[in-house]
Amino acid sequence: MDPAVRKDLYPHVEPYQTGRLRVSHVHTIYYEQSGNPGGHPVVFLHGGPGAGTSPGNRRFFDPEFYRIVLLDQRGAGKSTPHACLEENTTWDLVADIEKLREHLDIPEWQVFGGSWGSTLALAYSQTHPDKVTGIVIRGIFLLRKKELDWFYEGGAAAIFPDAWEPFRDLIPEDERNCFIAAYNKRLTSSDPDVQIEAAKRWTMWEMLTAHLIQNHDTIKRGEDDKFSLAFARIENHYFVNKGFLPSDSHLLDNVEKIRHIKAFIVQGRYDACCPMMSAWDLHKAWPEAEFKVVPDAGHSANEVGIAAELVSANEKLKSMLRK
Repeated sequence: MDPAVRKDLYPHVEPYQTGRLRVSHVHTIYYEQSGNPGGHPVVFLHGGPGAGTSPGNRRFFDPEFYRIVLLDQRGAGKSTPHACLEENTTWDLVADIEKLREHLDIPEWQVFGGSWGSTLALAYSQTHPDKVTGIVIRGIFLLRKKELDWFYEGGAAAIFPDAWEPFRDLIPEDERNCFIAAYNKRLTSSDPDVQIEAAKRWTMWEMLTAHLIQNHDTIKRGEDDKFSLAFARIENHYFVNKGFLPSDSHLLDNVEKIRHIKAFIVQGRYDACCPMMSAWDLHKAWPEAEFKVVPDAGHSANEVGIAAELVSANEKLKSMLRK
């Protein structure tokens, strides 16, 4: 992690509890708790989908104030079975978050997520608004066709042509009318070698574009077979199914359900993965939410300006909750 980012975050803390929760006959999810056991609960929703959590995710929150809950969504991270697509939809994940809240005997909690985590945070909060005390979201992704087309069908390639070529070149020219569908064919192949090759190309494309200035640690993550398999298979599965949302504008159409909740939207101006048009559209639909554009940042939460704004948002919510 960039030393400049470290100074904006809270010190590393270890979990005081880890556990596994069986959420279906197929899936068991990993979760952990850190910080203050008697503190205000906050749930961290990771990106991807399929990325899983990491220890650094705890550091956005004051461990003396917050009871910090992290979970690995179905098929991701330490959850089992790894990279499994069966019974894996947005609404399954929304139900899992609610099952975990009940399992931990938490009446209500703050919701925090970036990228796909922002998608899931909105979907969960719109489904269970009475359980949400505040929302902090970053790198807004509304899972609309134009967003998927931008990143996977050639838009972002105009900025990152060098990173795009390996992603593009795996797919024969006669299948390039839809890269998401072409990759789905390979990521669900019966041949594990075909899956791995496609997974690494898919994952590396995102790792190379996630920062304003490419980050070695992020790129190295994309070289890991196990991480790439879950990240690519699950992400692609959601995208080929349009996020399992009933309409392209579903998350914008349902802002009314969460308008009363105190919320913060943080967006990197030069986010190539989830371009600012989505954050802007959400801001226009939800002007009550505090909207912060970081002028010198891309997509990742681990960029200096974004990390600082996320911590600042949590601090503002903390002050409100203390009143």
